[in-house]
Amino acid sequence: GALEETHAILQRIRELVVQAASDTLTTDDRNKLQTEVDQLAKEIARIGETTEFNTKKLLDGSFAGNFQIGANAGQKIAVNINDMRAFALGVVGDAKLAGETATVSDGGDSNVDIADGTYTVSYNSSSSQYEMVDSNGSVVATSADGKAWSAASGDDTLTFINAVIDGTVTISGGTATATATVTNSGLEADSYTIKFSAGASTIVDSQGNVVAWSTDDMTFKDAKGNTVLTLGAAVTADRTFTVGGLDVTSSTAITTVDSAIDTVSTQRSNLGAVQNRLEHTINNLGTAAENLTAADSRIRDVDMAKEMMAFTRAQILAQSGVAMLAQANVRPQSVLQLLG
Repeated sequence: GALEETHAILQRIRELVVQAASDTLTTDDRNKLQTEVDQLAKEIARIGETTEFNTKKLLDGSFAGNFQIGANAGQKIAVNINDMRAFALGVVGDAKLAGETATVSDGGDSNVDIADGTYTVSYNSSSSQYEMVDSNGSVVATSADGKAWSAASGDDTLTFINAVIDGTVTISGGTATATATVTNSGLEADSYTIKFSAGASTIVDSQGNVVAWSTDDMTFKDAKGNTVLTLGAAVTADRTFTVGGLDVTSSTAITTVDSAIDTVSTQRSNLGAVQNRLEHTINNLGTAAENLTAADSRIRDVDMAKEMMAFTRAQILAQSGVAMLAQANVRPQSVLQLLG
């Protein structure tokens, strides 16, 4: 039942992604579609986290066990259920760390070296620097650590408290606002807070659960030791961020959703096959139980037909013996009467 709902949600996500693929939609239209996809991804994650039977989680990838189908050792059927949460299905996006601000400082020549506008931040492996690039592809500022930025041409600077290593930076009136995008390696769609504690920072979800830990305030790992988030520089204060659903503007979004639907369909068919197999197993075990009961009855219980025959025979013999004894007693009496 849970997988059926997951399947239905994925179908809805596919509809939204197909709509978003049309260039007749505006940016605002796509943002509205993205909002619904984000919520649907959260619901897939919730279903995967909360679906359980007898306190055992079924869809979070942890269930792998056996059904005992016989009275003897080794008579089992193995059943494994893969991780059916949103991240495992590939319908979760990257982490977006927003709200980081900085002021553009002039170096003294009064020239505007970094103009107002929206810039894309990315890492250039050739120069080993982070670059702030405008819509024309021109580099307007560079940074070695993602925090301190210098104009590529001129003396303007800006410094963020936390590193901005990816995403976008919007500058308006000399104030820069960054929306950083960090690769998500395992977090489900939700709102999170990085709780800073030097050398012992944690990531907490919207329910207050700690989902990841870090010893260097940069690399965060889950309870299984898997890295879920890596920042370009260590955090130095609490930060909030969100993980949404699949990016509806991605060129591979439709293919990704199709793959997710196929994964869920395969899992549902596997469980259906096991269920059908178990029905035959139940019928077979019913026959075996009936035969065992019959065998046990022959060992433990009385054979009524045989015992009734023996009882009747014994009764006949007893009655015959009594009759013969009676006749034997009558004959001496008859002889004495004749002699008398």
